Amino acid sequence: MNSTKVKKVLISQPAPADIEKSPYRTLVRKYELDLTFFKFFEIVGISASDFRKYRIHLTDYTAVIFNSKNSIDHFFRMAKELREVIPETMKYFCSTEAIALYLQNYIQYRKRKIFFGNQYFSELIEILSKHRDEKYIFPCSDEKQTEYTKALDKAKFKYTKAPMYTSAPRDLTRFNLDEYDMIALFSPIGVRSLYKSFPDIKERNILIAAFGASTHAALKEIGIKPTVAAPTQSSPSMAMAIENYIQGKAQDSVITTKSEALKKTSRTQVTGANRKSKPVIANKAVYKQRMEEKKAEAAARRAERAAERAAKEAKAAKEAKEAAAREAKEAKKDKTIKK
Repeated sequence: MNSTKVKKVLISQPAPADIEKSPYRTLVRKYELDLTFFKFFEIVGISASDFRKYRIHLTDYTAVIFNSKNSIDHFFRMAKELREVIPETMKYFCSTEAIALYLQNYIQYRKRKIFFGNQYFSELIEILSKHRDEKYIFPCSDEKQTEYTKALDKAKFKYTKAPMYTSAPRDLTRFNLDEYDMIALFSPIGVRSLYKSFPDIKERNILIAAFGASTHAALKEIGIKPTVAAPTQSSPSMAMAIENYIQGKAQDSVITTKSEALKKTSRTQVTGANRKSKPVIANKAVYKQRMEEKKAEAAARRAERAAERAAKEAKAAKEAKEAAAREAKEAKKDKTIKK
């Protein structure tokens, strides 16, 4: 298939909230590509009863490592189901600032110790290396090994892998693949989902675009070599990789580990990597708003309690007045009888 004939692409990710603000904007506007977004798998939480089989107690740890929003959701879900109260002294290490910001859905940032990298997980490894005395727990999927666990093992960190969710393939037979020129894949589970729904995918006349070394490895297992690959030096994103292919540009090698140039850039950008590891208060405007809301709620509760006290005091005063009136009436009655 000639690259100039790519018109319709199936992308194995959820649709962006606003396509005009996404990396795919150029593909739609400039090349008039018809993009279909659909997540090829779903995240399913492991039950508390199954998690107990691992004999892991969340409160036994002093620090937690988060590499995704899913891991945050399921960590706090599991804590709630197990009825374990996460201590305020817990330290949180997040792979990116966006993930760190997501924590505010579950905890108050004030006086919490939160650390994050800039873009790559290896940047977080650099931060973690300055806190080797912590007892780490790593909420993750039930996959035996991932690029994250490999990185932690390579850095010789002592941590406990805590499987809290699993990735389940979705049925893709709703799609007529003959209508698409290209499929963009981003994860091994996406590859497995595609292969499960279409075992003959290798024989089909459709281009495959793949992001990430692990995705490439999963495709290799089923005998498929992707036509479009990312991330590379010239195509750090899938959108750029597809655009370069449409333009007929030569493709460079996929980045499996950060090049020296990327490492140098990340070292200058990473938060806390080449400075003292300093706790970060994320989104101060949101935090201030939350504090104002809490103050208002506290004031309302105080007013409610004051009103309740005033009502009780008024009731007691009324009852005392009525009792005094009755006593006076009885005394008057007794005096009349005596006369």
